[in-house]
Amino acid sequence: MIQDFDIRPISDEEIQRAQAYIDTIAKPLGSMGQLERLAAHLSALQDTLRPSLCPREHFVFAADHGIEREGVSKSPREVTRQVVYSMLRGGAGICFLTRQHDFRLHIVDVGVDHEFGDEPNLVHRKIRRGTRSFLTEAAMTLDEAHRALSVGIASVDEAHQRGVKLLSFGEMGIANTSASALWMYYLTDFPLEECIGRGSGLDDEGMTHKLHILRQAVKNYTGPSDPFSILIHFGGYELVAAVGAMLRSAELGIAFLVDGFIMTACLLMARALHPSVAGYAFFGHAGDEAGHARLLRYLGAEPILRLGLRLGEGTGAVCAFPILDSSVRMLHEMATFTTSGVTDYVSTKEE
Repeated sequence: MIQDFDIRPISDEEIQRAQAYIDTIAKPLGSMGQLERLAAHLSALQDTLRPSLCPREHFVFAADHGIEREGVSKSPREVTRQVVYSMLRGGAGICFLTRQHDFRLHIVDVGVDHEFGDEPNLVHRKIRRGTRSFLTEAAMTLDEAHRALSVGIASVDEAHQRGVKLLSFGEMGIANTSASALWMYYLTDFPLEECIGRGSGLDDEGMTHKLHILRQAVKNYTGPSDPFSILIHFGGYELVAAVGAMLRSAELGIAFLVDGFIMTACLLMARALHPSVAGYAFFGHAGDEAGHARLLRYLGAEPILRLGLRLGEGTGAVCAFPILDSSVRMLHEMATFTTSGVTDYVSTKEE
């Protein structure tokens, strides 16, 4: 069993009250478009008409997957550790974006198949050197699943102690699109072929093989279909850590940005475990991985950006930050009809 989380639901009434204030800002009704939606949501979440996004932090959870041994990814598992080293040296995609947008970056080893030694910039939380192959057995044990959840929970607790106002999550783990696709398959009504994608660049032959392996994994699984059982059997340590982080963020009332397909699958799992968590999520972008658009529609999510990204690491989430920031600045810096002396557009009539 998963631990209970006490998450306050974000009600439509709270969002409507925030929108009522936004309607008093000196502008035509609705003229700030999606900025108004984001601002109302964030105001309701933080219970203030002056929300804050500073300080902000980004966590990348990294781990390897046993299913990679079945050839479901174009890239070998060695790439996981190579990218982690690149992150630690500041050269990965997420690094320049977190620098650009002033996110404190944390790289967390939850289960990479490599011993990093004394890397001062790495958060060492390794559970095991990669999950087992869910083609033939559960990816992790019950105890390992709880430990992975605890990694995400502890990460958020530490950020909360630093006064964080906005969180963002990303991942690094070769073959984690396979685990994410199976979470999507079991937690939605989509056929498996609509849940899988090319990951790090599979060609058509590779896609056929990936679908065959995942279909065989589904056929081989005879266990319960409840969300936590699916999390254990098909998950990855970094994915489960992200689920724990999302749940704890919501429990503490902290907004978080959701990245692409993999992190959206983690939000799907977190929502299956506690539906109210979705009220704390802001969907950064619609990625280019097959299945992501379907999953966003299933969740009723409105992504902030559509840039064709599929790098992962949380890059799309951090890219979306300036738009969310603009929605907050609208609340802080735009005058109302009362304070500006501007005549209410609604009350004016054309001559």
